[in-house]
Amino acid sequence: MTASPRFQDILSAAQDADLDVLGTVHPGRVRVQGLAGGTLILLGLKGTPTWRRIAAAPEFADSAPDPLDRWSRRVVDGLARRFDAEAHYPFGGPPYAPFVNWALASGRAFTSPSQMMVHDTVGMLISYRGALHLRQDIETPTPSLRRSPCESCAQRPCLSACPAHALIDGGPYDLSACHSHLAAPDGVPCLSNGCLARLACPLSRGAERDPAQSAHHMSYFHIT
Repeated sequence: MTASPRFQDILSAAQDADLDVLGTVHPGRVRVQGLAGGTLILLGLKGTPTWRRIAAAPEFADSAPDPLDRWSRRVVDGLARRFDAEAHYPFGGPPYAPFVNWALASGRAFTSPSQMMVHDTVGMLISYRGALHLRQDIETPTPSLRRSPCESCAQRPCLSACPAHALIDGGPYDLSACHSHLAAPDGVPCLSNGCLARLACPLSRGAERDPAQSAHHMSYFHIT
């Protein structure tokens, strides 16, 4: 019988591949959508040096569409083969894998007052790039927070930083107001540096986000 992989080995391999583990879920212990049993490892991006290496990858130099998605598939597929796991992605649908459900089930992501997700170490700058579903139920670190960090955030800057006033406590998110702002000259800072509301979250500093990465994501969110 093949030995179960160790979490630390998966974490090290992910980090060597310029990904980080942003959460884990045990579908046999917690009910989640689409999975039963085993261990789910949620993978994402973190850190400016990481993004600069990714942006220098072959997928970003061949002029084909969706370079980040293609890079993610190559890297996560490689990790899946190494650890005999099934790979899942938040893109490529419909249907789409239920990453929001999985993230919330991990105990490391929460719904913020603006209804956007907030993560315990990267705040509102979450960028999940894939997930590994292992057949084995392996031990993983316990989440550091027992409740949403928003409960102890007195200022709640995610609600006041948006220049388009597209975010309100409890939602809904005014998508049309957001896109109208991005289409105007005043929207250039958001397109170049990232969503000001997401950046305003105190925990977002933990993402160590390169503005070029935010600009890449924004170019897909607001297509001109």
